[in-house]
Amino acid sequence: MRKFKMKPLALVVAAALAPQSIMAQEADAETQVRSERVERIVVTGTRVAGRSAEESTAPVDIVRGEDLARAGITELNQALSVALPSFNFPRPGLADGTDTVRPATLRGLSPDQTLVLVNSKRRHQAALVNVNGTVGRGSSAVDLNTIPIGAVQSVEVLRDGASAQYGSDAIAGVINVRLREAREGGSVSLQYGWRDTSYTTPTTPPPAGATWSAPSEITRSRSDGETVTLNAWTGLPLTDNGYLTLALEYKDQERTERGGWDYRQQYELIDGEFDPREATFDRFSAWYGEPEIEQLTLFANAGINLDDGSKFYGWASYQDRQAVSAGFYRPARDARNVPEIYPDGFLPLIAPDVEDMSLAAGYEWQLGEWAMDTSLVFGQNEMMFTIKNTLNRSMGVDSPTEFDAGGYRYNQLVYNLSGVRFIDVDGLASPLNLAMGLEARREGYRITAGEPASYINGGVTLNGNPTASGSQVFPGFRPSNAVSESRTAIGAYVDVEAEMTLDWLVSGAIRVEEYSDFGSTVTGKIATRYDISDDFALRASLQNGFRAPSLQQQYFTATSTNFINGVPFDITTFPVADPVAVALGARPLDAEESINLSLGAVMRFGNVSVTVDAYRIDIDDRIVLSENLVQPNVREYLEEQGFVGIGGGRFFINGVDTETQGVDVVVTWPWMTENAGTFDFNLVGNFNRTKVTRVPATAELEALDPAPTLFARTNVLTFEKGTPKNKLGLITNWNLDNWSGTMRITRYGEVLSPNNNPALDFELSAKTLVDLEGRYDFNENWSIALGADNIFDTYPDPNPIQLNTTGATSFSNYSPFGRSGRFVYGRVAYRF
Repeated sequence: MRKFKMKPLALVVAAALAPQSIMAQEADAETQVRSERVERIVVTGTRVAGRSAEESTAPVDIVRGEDLARAGITELNQALSVALPSFNFPRPGLADGTDTVRPATLRGLSPDQTLVLVNSKRRHQAALVNVNGTVGRGSSAVDLNTIPIGAVQSVEVLRDGASAQYGSDAIAGVINVRLREAREGGSVSLQYGWRDTSYTTPTTPPPAGATWSAPSEITRSRSDGETVTLNAWTGLPLTDNGYLTLALEYKDQERTERGGWDYRQQYELIDGEFDPREATFDRFSAWYGEPEIEQLTLFANAGINLDDGSKFYGWASYQDRQAVSAGFYRPARDARNVPEIYPDGFLPLIAPDVEDMSLAAGYEWQLGEWAMDTSLVFGQNEMMFTIKNTLNRSMGVDSPTEFDAGGYRYNQLVYNLSGVRFIDVDGLASPLNLAMGLEARREGYRITAGEPASYINGGVTLNGNPTASGSQVFPGFRPSNAVSESRTAIGAYVDVEAEMTLDWLVSGAIRVEEYSDFGSTVTGKIATRYDISDDFALRASLQNGFRAPSLQQQYFTATSTNFINGVPFDITTFPVADPVAVALGARPLDAEESINLSLGAVMRFGNVSVTVDAYRIDIDDRIVLSENLVQPNVREYLEEQGFVGIGGGRFFINGVDTETQGVDVVVTWPWMTENAGTFDFNLVGNFNRTKVTRVPATAELEALDPAPTLFARTNVLTFEKGTPKNKLGLITNWNLDNWSGTMRITRYGEVLSPNNNPALDFELSAKTLVDLEGRYDFNENWSIALGADNIFDTYPDPNPIQLNTTGATSFSNYSPFGRSGRFVYGRVAYRF
């Protein structure tokens, strides 16, 4: 593991968070019960103050911050993936920037179809758009891992469409991160962990006459991925009636390596014989696993209550994430190599630097009967790429080995104004809760070109043929790719909720939004709940929703040069307004539209609470990234249109319709024993199915013979079978005196790793993972924890050798839980 090198700023903040006094006291049983009751109050999915999750018209999960911290992998996305029934967080590799900013999915839908809020305010997206062959291809979503767990009081997850309530993106649901509000106390914890694991992959015998050998399968034992994580938070008084909560997280993670055996010939033959170096070459040549990461995150949340009942509030965050992942190994004899620079070949490394920040300020006050709230929130995410241990083949021996490849930035400024009041209406069992508001938003997106050496063709040939342009594995963005675009949007909503009778609750919302780039949309929602008895209720909702095309989808562009029969052709991801994309049939992107229907039941059997919610989500005009259109007749067609030297490309397009149906089940059971302590059981389950009912086509491409496919079989099946068709989880928390523990059992159902050739489809069988953590409190302040995520070292089924021809991709990126094996850790914490 590289030397622990906490940045000076981290040391300063850690010192500021050091305990000044001992204030923690053990709570009695009555206080604990009251605290639990308070934490069940939700603000997501309803604008009625004091509404509990159990009383809502739609399913709302509440995950406490302290429960999120009881895991070895201290990432918010990962913690939510084992706590929620239909939330999945695959961990792809060999996927460029997606290795560093990984997407998560809710109810099997796209990562950008879930709206993320912080303190009920819209959170900004990541600048990255996922353009590689992973779950979430073509999407750009919020990176939840920019929020440290120490800053989180709880996370509320609305598993229901909510576009009429919150605007764009809330098709699958809403994730609302509620920040910790503390004016005293705090905690500092230091955790160290590593991967202690063993895995088996098949291999292929080397060529005849080879000087190296391999069995039919290889088992490797690995101890890697060492991770040091410092988490700290403290609450400070801010005036007599205010709070300032500071949180820090520092993470230093080494990479993991889960590649298979690279059986390929690495060197040129010498007088017809294999090079002796073949026998000594390290054939585990791939970095296929978790990236190397050094990350610092700071978060501050503040509020001041004034004497007149009004309140100022705000928060600020900053994260710097420096990561390193890899591409595919280039053997010494590879035409893309320059042997004078890398005599044994090279493994190109991708090193993104992600900088994320946010700043929010708001004011709450009373205006007559109205409870008013106004806020201004700014957020920005930037991802810049350095490509290391590589070369530009076309520059020959003069090529640098490290390149600034450019990158992209996304920012968002949101203004909100809302008011809520009660209105007495004759005949209703409760006052009518009326909420009205408006939201104005400006978004900006920028692509910055890299240095010339990262994209140019230097003119050096190989055997008289041109060679590849730009930095290997990730060509830099060109000046022609540079963009700086923005748009504005304004929306207004009305939201009502009331008890028609003592047993019948009804809510409704309507929202109008106008975008400067694609036009306007109107969405509505109606939801209801009927309590048949104190222990049984039915709930249902019907709504239409939308997701506006992101700026990333409208304007992302990147270019690489391919040589076809010695002739260079530019292959580009085109913005939809580019003349080449228009010639291929691209049109201005429109909003995705959905119809959401849900029906559920809430039941209680003594201390056991059960919720069952069935849903159907029909989405029209989903925005997808097309296939790469590089067929000879496409090139000929483009030349006929006057586009010389264009070898084809791809672009974003509306046109995929899907139907998603499923059922979520949540069972909670608190059990207090006389001598064995208290147990909290939480059983979650999701059963989900998606069907693609339409794929896109353009008249321009349909006129070609043969017509190229815009959205091929692999991408269709990724929508339909790329996430688990079912998922079951059991979370158990136990407490007895100074001892406590947590066990999580998660079963992921079958997943298909699809291929455009049906013969190469590979189904990943169902797998069960078990996480276990034990804790001991020495006193009110000091505690330790020992645990293991994936304690039984479960792996997805390894790829068959025909899907792993380089040895690098030993496991599928469609695995819903990654492929890094057991993580063992210890943690010491001090509370004050």
